[in-house]
Amino acid sequence: MLDPSSIPVSLYIHFPWCIRKCPYCDFNSHESSGSLDETRYTEQLLVDLAADSSWVNNRPIQTIFLGGGTPSLFSADAMARLLTGVAQRVDVASDAEVTMEINPGSLEQASQLSAYLKAGINRVSIGAQSFNARQLRHLGRIHGPADTVRVALAAKQAGFTRINLDLMHGLPDQTVEQALQDLDDALALPADHLSWYQLTIEPNTVFHNQPPSLPDDDTIDAINNEGARVLSNAGFSAYEISAWALPDQQCHHNSNYWQFGDYIGIGAGAHGKLTGTDQVVRTTRTRQPGDYLRSPHRKMKPVVKSERMLEFLICCLRLHAGFEASQFEARTGLPSSQLDHFLARAEQLSLITRYQDRIVPTEQGMRFHNNLLALID
Repeated sequence: MLDPSSIPVSLYIHFPWCIRKCPYCDFNSHESSGSLDETRYTEQLLVDLAADSSWVNNRPIQTIFLGGGTPSLFSADAMARLLTGVAQRVDVASDAEVTMEINPGSLEQASQLSAYLKAGINRVSIGAQSFNARQLRHLGRIHGPADTVRVALAAKQAGFTRINLDLMHGLPDQTVEQALQDLDDALALPADHLSWYQLTIEPNTVFHNQPPSLPDDDTIDAINNEGARVLSNAGFSAYEISAWALPDQQCHHNSNYWQFGDYIGIGAGAHGKLTGTDQVVRTTRTRQPGDYLRSPHRKMKPVVKSERMLEFLICCLRLHAGFEASQFEARTGLPSSQLDHFLARAEQLSLITRYQDRIVPTEQGMRFHNNLLALID
C-alpha cells in the first residue's frame, strides 16, 4: 500500500513558446508568431490544473516551477493572475518556492523583474548558457553576455534573493580555458545556484541532423575536474549531477523530482508524476499549443511495479546524498529487499556505499553514472 500523504507534491507549469528555437533544444518549444494570448492560455492552465487537483489529497504544493519555452514572454500581470488562480484551486504552502525561467534576451526593462517578484515569483532561473559571444551564436541564443549580466544584476536589485544561472559546458570546440572562463563570469554575478551541465546532442534537433564539433573525452574530463575545483573554492557544493549551490540554496523543486516526489504537470507538453494509494502514474498533455488551447488531452499511464524500482533509482542516484531504503519503500510500494541484488553488485564495484539505511553513490558512482544505472535489473 502506498501512502501519498507522506510524499511532497510540486507543480510544474509549461510555457511552450519562445522567440527562436535553439538548435540543441529538444524541449516542447515553439517559435511564437506574433503576440501571445496570455489570458486564454492561463485560463486553460487553470482548467488543466483542476483535472489533477484531486490527486493532491490536501497536501500543500511545496514548489512551483514556471518553465519553457520562455515563460518570461508572459507579463507579470498574467503570472499574478495565474498564481492567484492556482492558490484558489489547491493549497499552496506559505513558504513555497516559486521559480520562473528567464531568457535574458526576452526582458527589455529591469522593472519587469520587480513586477514578477510582486506577482509571487521568489526565485529566478536565468538561461545564460555561456558568456562567450561566439558560443552563444553557435547555440542560437537571442542574447549576448551583457544581457545575462544586466538581468542578473537587475534581479538582485529588484529584491530576488534566490538566483540560478543555467550554464552549459562541452560546447562546440570549447577548450578547458573557455569553460572555466564561463564559470568565472558566472561566479562574478549574484547567483546562489548554478545548473552546470554538459551539452548533449538529442534526437529531433538541428544539432542531431547537423552535428557540431564537440570536445573530446579528455577535454570533457578536464573541464569537469577543473570546474569542480573552481566551484568548490567559491563555496558551491554539488548536490546533484549537474547542480551546484551555496549552503541551503538547493533548488527544492528539482530536488523533489530527483527524490521521486510527486508533481502535477500542466501546460502544452507537460509531464507529471502522481501517487495514489494503489498506483503511481505518469501524466502527459498534448504538445501542440493550438491543440492544447482547445483541450489539454490529459493522458495517464500507470507505472507498473516492475518499472518502479528502475524509475526510482534513475532519479535518486543522481543525488550526492543518495536515498534511504525506507524512502524507496514509501515511494514505490516495494520491499527494500528488491534492491539487494543491484546494491550487492554496485557495492562490489565501489559505485555505491551504505550508511545504515542510506544508500549513497560514491565519487566513482557519480562519475560513471551510466555504468551504475546499467547494473539495474
